[in-house]
Amino acid sequence: MSARSRARGGLAGAAPLFAALGDETRLALVARLCTDGPLSIARLTEGVRVTRQAVTKHLHVLAGAGLARATQRGRDRVWQIDAGRLDEARRWLDHIEGQWDEALARLKATLERS
Repeated sequence: MSARSRARGGLAGAAPLFAALGDETRLALVARLCTDGPLSIARLTEGVRVTRQAVTKHLHVLAGAGLARATQRGRDRVWQIDAGRLDEARRWLDHIEGQWDEALARLKATLERS
């Protein structure tokens, strides 16, 4: 299998990760959990105009993408971010950035030869 085929297969596997991060509310939840650490839904909904039910649905999408997980603490479910999955997103973005840099360098070389 070529490197391009492997990259395409891996990128398809990363699609749910980027789909989950592509929503403004979910991205805000990720930022909040990264900043404030593990939080309950009650804490996550303080001061926002999103219902607990909506936040719960968004957290389940993040969990489905491997970005968040919940643990039970007494009566509360406490949510936290899986930093490894965010690192994976960063690696993909770095990879894509490298591809763009290479493409732009080839374009520049072609234009300079003209």
